[in-house]
Amino acid sequence: MTDTPKTLTSLIADKDMAEKRTRNSGTPKKAGSKNRRKSRELVLKAVYRGMLNESELSQIFRDMTDDPDYNKADEAYFRQLLQSVTTNLEAIDNRLVNFIDRPIVELSPVEHAILRIAGCELMFDSTIPYRVVINEGVELAKIFGGTDGHKYINGVLDKFAADVREAEVKAAKT
Repeated sequence: MTDTPKTLTSLIADKDMAEKRTRNSGTPKKAGSKNRRKSRELVLKAVYRGMLNESELSQIFRDMTDDPDYNKADEAYFRQLLQSVTTNLEAIDNRLVNFIDRPIVELSPVEHAILRIAGCELMFDSTIPYRVVINEGVELAKIFGGTDGHKYINGVLDKFAADVREAEVKAAKT
């Protein structure tokens, strides 16, 4: 479910538009300035950049600290998640191929990055409920992905979660 490839600049512009829609929807914001959603957004930008530019992790860390959203994010979670995603890329991708409908190289880089991040949380951080992981992946896709990318992300992550967190998913459905 890909549109044309997006640049980091267009991703940021799309995110800004989505945030304006959210602010105007009357939905109250949670209290607190540091949050994990901003951390996931930064990790998405970093993973996306790493995929396209094959940048070194240390350089990506430095560059992300210059992002305007960095001060709003949970820095410790950002660092932990980015480190975990980059360390476990191969394991995540090897598991991911079982749930996608095309070769992994044909995924849009944005969708691939979102699936890597959510896949990492599903596989390696059982403290986050699987439904939260799926929701966060879908929200990232709505902001940064193609037109119907969030639907694809939802379907893939639902299957992924049922595999890697089988007991938790079964318990939630009963």
